[in-house]
Order: sequence, then structure tokens, then C-alpha cells
Amino acid sequence: MEDQKKRFTDSGIEIKPVYSSGDLHLTDNSLPGQFPFTRGVQPDMYRGKLWTIRQYAGFSTAEESNKRYRYLLSQGVSGLSVAFDLPTQIGYDSDHALSEGEVGKVGVAIDCLDDMEILFDGIKLQDVSTSMTINATGFILLSLYVALAKKQGADLKQISGTIQNDILKEYAARGTYIYPPKPSMRIITDIFEWCGAELPKWNTISISGYHIREAGSTAVQEIAFTLSNGKAYVEAALKKGLDIDVFGKRLSFFFNAHNNLFEEVAKFRAARRLWAGIMKDLGAKDPKAMMLRFHTQTGGSTLTAQQPVNNISRVTIQALAAVMGGTQSLHTNGFDEALSLPTEEAARTALRTQQVIAYESGVVDSADPLAGSYLVESLTDEVEKEAIKLMEKIEAIGGSVSAIEQGFIQDEIARSAYEYQRSIERNEKIIVGLNKFKMDTPDHIPILKVDDSIRAIQIQKLDNLRRNRDKARCDQLLQSLNDRASSDENLMPVVIEAVEQKCTLGEIADTLREVYGEYKQ
Repeated sequence: MEDQKKRFTDSGIEIKPVYSSGDLHLTDNSLPGQFPFTRGVQPDMYRGKLWTIRQYAGFSTAEESNKRYRYLLSQGVSGLSVAFDLPTQIGYDSDHALSEGEVGKVGVAIDCLDDMEILFDGIKLQDVSTSMTINATGFILLSLYVALAKKQGADLKQISGTIQNDILKEYAARGTYIYPPKPSMRIITDIFEWCGAELPKWNTISISGYHIREAGSTAVQEIAFTLSNGKAYVEAALKKGLDIDVFGKRLSFFFNAHNNLFEEVAKFRAARRLWAGIMKDLGAKDPKAMMLRFHTQTGGSTLTAQQPVNNISRVTIQALAAVMGGTQSLHTNGFDEALSLPTEEAARTALRTQQVIAYESGVVDSADPLAGSYLVESLTDEVEKEAIKLMEKIEAIGGSVSAIEQGFIQDEIARSAYEYQRSIERNEKIIVGLNKFKMDTPDHIPILKVDDSIRAIQIQKLDNLRRNRDKARCDQLLQSLNDRASSDENLMPVVIEAVEQKCTLGEIADTLREVYGEYKQ
């Protein structure tokens, strides 16, 4: 009997049994590399240059993470992606009482310039593109990176990489914020301004939909909320008097890739088209300032602890979606990450997945290979239309900052997450190995364990640092930072000087806590 049951994407877009030319309403006949960049930001896409193949890594001490980075570089990784532990993310040194039990667990512990030197030992910063997943303390980690680059004798004009630096999604979905929204936005625009003059190849923000999706949003919500946040950052920079055609070129985005291959490809295409229009409306004249360039990570929340080897298939589908959707950079998750940080074997398998796609699949041979597909073109239009509706609601509230302060975005994500979980529990949504095709025998997967003794190692390093630095100079610089925070002066120069003089991450973060306070939801 013919299946007459309606089918929907995870965003609730109905999928017809078959699509034909009558479903196409192509008003955008642009080619790849042309406004509005629906088909990609480069005319030849991967024929000219592959996406940056990254592996997100960082755990334990700087020494251990350095070993993993050097191993990944030896295996063909073309860019590093650094994960920091929770104390580093929220501005506490490893010896702070609130750091206990968390040092080195979900990323590497970085307290000071000495740690940064060890983290990149043997790696020339001018020769590698580095992405740092850091938000509330992004300005400090960038300062540490710059201080190390200067120590290596690098030309700052040639340093390339990205800091995530997207605080709005922290309030909405993730929670590693420190300061209230307004001073946080001030710090971000200070970074835009300083990098525009001193670090021209650096991506000053990676506006993140990834964590919004991980928190339970749909694909449509992911791009609607992310692009709304992006618009808020641009408006804040314009208010500061910055040139949209300068800072606009250094904005980048960070998206998730889930299992619905065609909806994900459509999402990436729609996001590019929407952003180009937003930037044009905000006054951008340079096409490069209208390009939506993005990094993709495969979906962490889609990984299952049950039958974890199945995750290799999931990651492959998601990576294909990212590549066929035109990503500029990609991280593939390890198959064991529902259980622990990835082992070396799992990280290598994830890396090889990208390399097989790049060199064996043929999907890199043509730009936007799914263009013209009745289904994908129709889905691109539908995703765009639904995202616009949601973005208009956010605008009516007063923009992203107001929508977050009023809880609108958080409530929308929570509702979608609840509905998705209910669909799994009712067996309407099949997750292989979880609610169907289950096995009674347990899987025996080796997992990576981080030793609790790491905190003691970091505390000893901090004790040595504080004994051997110029305390009076450090106090002077921290007071200067305090004074600047209450003025309109850019914070970056004094933060860079502070880390060069061995002020710690926690001391700098605490100095601004004194001025700005801490945000409580």
C-alpha cells in the first residue's frame, strides 16, 4: 500500500513525495562567487582550494594538547581548533576555588602566557590558521595569542585565525558568559576595532549557530537566531563608528550540520542569501563584506552512546552536507564523543572522514553540486521564508539583545528541544540503536580519561609565575585596565601588555568584574 503519511523536516517543513520543475521559483540566477552568494562565496569553490580541515582538540595540560596538535598536523590537518576548559572560558585561574574538578576536563587549561607558549611549542603561528572556541574571555585569549606571535617574531599582518567571541548565543543557549550584555558588546567592538588596524587577516568573531542547535533548536531557528545576533553585532560596530566594509570582511559564522542532508544543504544556501541581503541593507558596498563565510562542526547532540560506531556514519552524512553546502572550514566529531573526549584513534577516524570526502567522493569537483535540484532549491526557499518570519518577530521585540533579555529566544529553543525529545520517546523519530535496532550486549569502547592531578600541576605553575614576575608592574597594568574599562578607550592594547607582563587570565577577568559586575539570568 502506498505510504500516504506526511513527511516533515526537523524544522516542520513538509516534504512532498516528489518535486518537479513546477516547484521551482528561481528568481536568483546568480553564479557561485556572485551576490547574494547562494551558490557559494568563491566562483570555483573547492576546485581552487579545499575547505580548511580542522580537528577541535584541547584537553588536560598545554603539554598534552600540544602533543595532540602536532600529531594532527602530521596527519594532514590544515588548521588548528582549540578547546578550552570551563575555568578558562569563564575567567577563573586554575587555582580558583570554583575551578576545582573542572581543570583540563572539557578543554585545555590556559592561565597565562607561559601556558600559551607550551600549547603552541614547535608550531609557528604565522604558518597555521588557528580557531579558538572562546567567548567571554575571547579578548584575553586573543591577547595571549598575539603576545606569543610577537615573541615568535611573526608579522601580525599575516596572522590568521578566528576567535568565536559570540557572547549573545551564550546568554541564549550555552551559559559561559561573565559580564552583562552591554559591556560584553563593548569588548567585542573593541576587538573589531583593534584587529581592523593591527590584525587584518584575523576573523574577529564567529557568530555561532552551533550551540543554538546543540541546545535543541531547529535548522530554521539556528539560522534565524544566528543571523539576528550577527545583525546586532554589526549595528553595535556601526554605532561605534566602524566601517562596515572593513570589519564586515572579518565576520565569520559557525554552524551545525545534522543528519537531514537536504535540509542542511538548503540551510547553508539560505543563510548566505539572507546575510548578503542584511549586510547590503545595513550599508555594505564591498561584496566581500556581504559574504557569509562559515565554519561547520558536525552535530554533537546527534551522537549516541549506544552503538557509538554508528556515529561514524552520522558524521559522514553531516560532513557531506557541510561540504555540499559550501563550508569554508570543517571539524568532524569523533565517534566516541557521546562518552568522552575523543581518543587519538577516534580523532584520526574523524579526520580521515574529511579526507575521504575531499579526495575520493567527487563532491568537490563542481561548485554547489546540488544546485538545480527541485528538492534542494525548493527547500532553500522554504528555509529562507521561515527564517525571515522568525527574524521579523525578533526585530519587533527590539532585536536580538532585547529578545534574549526577554527570554524569547531561550523559550523558542526550549520548546523545539522538548518537541524533538517527545518525538523520539513516541518513536515518531527513529534514532538507530537508541529507540530502534537496539542491542542487548554492551559496547566496549576505550575512552579518554583526564587525570584530576592536572589542577595541582597548574597551581604549581601559577605559584612559580607569581613569585617571578614584576608584581608592581602587573598591579599598575590591572589598574590601567580598570580605568580604561570606565572610559571609551580601546581595551586591547592594555590587555596585551598585561599578559606580556605575566598577568593571569583570572586577574584580568576579575578586574573587569569589578567594573562591569557579573550577569545573572
